[in-house]
Amino acid sequence: MKTIRVYHYDAFSSVPNMGNPAGVVFQSEDLLEDQMREIAEKVGFNETAFPMKSDQADWRIRYFTPGHEIDLCGHATMATIFALKTRGELGDKTDFTIETKAGILPIKLRENSNEELLITMKQPSPQFHNFNGSLQQLAHSMGIEEGDIETKLPTLYGNTGAWTLLIPIKSLHTFSKMKPMNALFPDILKEMPRASIHPFCLETYDPEAHMHARHFSSPYSGTIEDPVTGTASGVMGAYYAKYVNPHADSILTLTVEQGQEIGRDGRVAVIVTRCEADYEIEITGKAVYVKEFDVSL
Repeated sequence: MKTIRVYHYDAFSSVPNMGNPAGVVFQSEDLLEDQMREIAEKVGFNETAFPMKSDQADWRIRYFTPGHEIDLCGHATMATIFALKTRGELGDKTDFTIETKAGILPIKLRENSNEELLITMKQPSPQFHNFNGSLQQLAHSMGIEEGDIETKLPTLYGNTGAWTLLIPIKSLHTFSKMKPMNALFPDILKEMPRASIHPFCLETYDPEAHMHARHFSSPYSGTIEDPVTGTASGVMGAYYAKYVNPHADSILTLTVEQGQEIGRDGRVAVIVTRCEADYEIEITGKAVYVKEFDVSL
């Protein structure tokens, strides 16, 4: 039997037990893929990250849900970079790169006026794909009515590292009524049956925020809901620039709030830069150490 130490950090908040929990495992180099997935299953968070050496970047990070490996995870990146920095693994570096299955991504570090570490990661260029399924079935799978979905904006798949279905919702109060039936998602998402779904609206609890969201996991991942989602927040920023405010300035700085309905209040800052016909997406967040524990293989 092998004992693995797991470090629990919460991302997109500086308050323990808020934001989004992630496991970080530093004993990664000799672990097999099946062992990483088993560790993630035993940890039980939406994602557990495994930082390791890289031949192409400063660090390589692999990300696992309890069910499978994924290409990129925003909150687990925040947690891992915070862990590496506070453990002294990054030295004085403030600009470096990470190798992920979504590509080589730049990371920038700085401190705010409260001396809190702010971590900025660039995400892959946004992609969008049409959703041709039933809005009625989609609403039913979230426990809401079809009339709650805003049809003046498109429901479509988006990706800045992981595919999710972006669903505009008319009113903020609808989010507290949502009860996802994740097992129904693959049959509704016929174009991308392994995608997650991400309802959002332009009403917010926080007057400083621009968008509110929840994130319901693909049933293949082995989890139900992601409290505060970095990759989905990034593609929400691109969606906002493309469909909500296409005439905005060339650089948009947005705040996404998420997690309030499940007691996990968090914030993601999204910077959208227009580049001719494309968008450059960066997200910024905080993280905080919570505790550490062991799992056995």
